[in-house]
Parts: sequence; structure tokens; C-alpha cells
Amino acid sequence: MNFRKFFWVPAVAAAITLTSTLAVAETTIRVTLQLPAKHSIGANWMAFKKIVETESKGELKLQIFAAAQLYKDKETPQAVGSGAVEAGSVFLGRFAGSVPAVEVINVPFLFTDEKALRANVASGSAMRQALDAAMLKETGARVLWWQAFGRNIYLNNGKPIRTPADFKGKKVRTYGKILGWTVEALGGAPTLMSGSKQFLAYQQGAVDVGMTGASSVKTRKLYEVMKNMTLSFDSAIEFVAIMNGKFFDSLSKKHQDIIVKAARTVEQQLRDHIYTQESEDVKLLRTKMNVIDLTDAEREQWRSATKGVGDKFAKERGPLAAKIIEMVRK
Repeated sequence: MNFRKFFWVPAVAAAITLTSTLAVAETTIRVTLQLPAKHSIGANWMAFKKIVETESKGELKLQIFAAAQLYKDKETPQAVGSGAVEAGSVFLGRFAGSVPAVEVINVPFLFTDEKALRANVASGSAMRQALDAAMLKETGARVLWWQAFGRNIYLNNGKPIRTPADFKGKKVRTYGKILGWTVEALGGAPTLMSGSKQFLAYQQGAVDVGMTGASSVKTRKLYEVMKNMTLSFDSAIEFVAIMNGKFFDSLSKKHQDIIVKAARTVEQQLRDHIYTQESEDVKLLRTKMNVIDLTDAEREQWRSATKGVGDKFAKERGPLAAKIIEMVRK
């Protein structure tokens, strides 16, 4: 008897089985991020990574490329949508060119309070279903979850901003088209500017008023160049965690379920963390600058001055935008 042959056959079979098993274990999901891994967005992905790798027993592996190692923010929707990279995070407004309705999140005072905002941006809400489906259809990028970044505030030097009258004749830094409409409605002149350019612009007086989130005021040390911070909280700042749609569809049902479940878990974790952190950031910033809390009467002046922005958005940004405005207002 050829013992060598006898043992070779099962050995080969075992090797093939092992190779097949390893192939499954080596399914890799590359993730491109703009922010550092230690940032809340990066930490959120790390939490997702831990859940997915644990639940899949190592069959799914995530590689996190933070701080724009692979793609810049404006390149991410195309990179993920085309499949050049499997997943990533991007500022929601980057989808405005393909799906104008996504900027509904920037319509001032559309969401009356934090509770209303949470309800509308929650996974499974009517607004989310409509926007997520549109982004997948138009770009090929599937939204896994929305990543809260905070709410909008204003910065300035000199007389604190309390009412729309305080914007008259002022140049205001913005980070989106709809936010520009808001500034115009308040009486100011919008200037589109990336977040990284804020410190120098404020220091040099390139703009009179800043627009950002409280977390950015702290991390970018904007309190060193701006004395006042007005807590308008008139709109939300959101990122989205996205995955190439075809890649997601190629995964087994088991792996898809793991990803969807993990996404819902980390989405809620981040949103809870961000709003808690926002309160803590504001508390800290009160020791470093003059923080203005608007009275109900002052806030009503802002609402009245900017009401037309929502109407303009519904009229000019297409049927989906109009549908969502009506949906949220109801």
C-alpha cells in the first residue's frame, strides 16, 4: 500500500478546507476617515470595528485609515461609491451635489429641539429612510449610520450676537450653501470656508463672525481668537458612515446583519456621547470666553428672520427636499 498517497489525500483536503476558512476570515473592510482616530468620529469607528470583528469571529476585519491617509473629505463619497475603498465617514453636506435634500439638516430651527432632532435623524425614521435610499441610488454609497457632530453656534468679537440685527453688515464664515442662506436671512454676508482655516481667519479678521460647533471651538482653540460664543443651536452638524453598496450586497446575510446591528448600536452611543460632551464643552468654554444663552424672545427673533430658508429649500432643492420639509414640519 502507498501510505504516502493514503495520507496525502486527506492532507490536501484539510489544506483546501483551511485555505477556504482563511479566505473567509480575511474579508477586509478598509475605512477612510478625515479626522484622527482619537476624535469622536474615529473612536466611533473603533467601537464598530470591535463589535463587527467579535461578532463575526474574525471573519470580517476592519482597517481604519484616519487623518485623510487615503482620501480627502471631498473625495470620499466618490471613493466609497465607486468601490475604490469599502467604507468611510464624510460630512453629510458632501452629498448635496448628488442629493440636494441632505442639506435639510442645515435648515435653521426646522428641528424645534434636541428631542425632535433625535427623532428625525434616528435610524428607521421616515426622513432617514428617504435620504439614505436617495444617497445609495445616486452615488452607490450605502449609509450605515449617521454620526452626530454637534449643533451650530456662532463666534465673534466685540458686541455679542444676540439678535439678527447684530449680523447686519458682518462677514460670516459658513460651511454649506443652506447655511449661507441662513446668514443672508439674518442680515450678514456668507463666506464659505473649511474648518481648518478658521483659526487664522478669525485671528486676521478675514471674517467678523464664525460658525461651527462647540467641540471645534475647544479642539481648535478658537477661544484664543474669538471672545463671544452664541448658543444658537439653530441647525445640526452631521457626518455619515458609508459603505460601498455592491460590497455590502456581496457579503453573506449573516455578515450584513452583524454590520447593520453594530451600526445601530454605535450610532446611538455616539449621539448620546456628543450631546453630553457638547454640554461639557460649553461648560468648559464658559471659563474661557463669554458664552451667550439666548432668551426665548431673542430666539423667536431668529426663528422669524430665518423661516423663509425652509420655504426656499423646499422650492429650490427638488421634490425630495419639499417632501422632507413637509414631513418634518408635521
